[in-house]
Amino acid sequence: MNAPAHLKYTKSDEWFDPASGKAGISDYAQGQLSDIVFVEILVEAGDTIEAGKPIASVESVKASAEVYSPASGKVAAVNKALPDKPELINSDPFGEAWMIQLEGGTPGDVMDAAAYEKYCAERAH
Repeated sequence: MNAPAHLKYTKSDEWFDPASGKAGISDYAQGQLSDIVFVEILVEAGDTIEAGKPIASVESVKASAEVYSPASGKVAAVNKALPDKPELINSDPFGEAWMIQLEGGTPGDVMDAAAYEKYCAERAH
């Protein structure tokens, strides 16, 4: 499992980059879902969202899941390319597969990479 140290993470497996405002689902989440085949982003640029509110829906060959915002703020950008290439979530969850970018995003209930790795390890047992 990959959990870059500069990111913040939620217990529902989203990541947030306080420096860029970008957010998406974690490597752990994509590994649990397996092959992602569909992504729908539920918010638009200009929307104001609260941490914990749904921002996207993803479907894999195994399951579907809601993706929740790890931070509150104004949506500055939406990754319009992602719905056409949902497999990017499996190959690059922290890079090309970002979902939204917040302007002035305020993190919700997030943890650092070390705490998130420990949390994921506890769930695996």
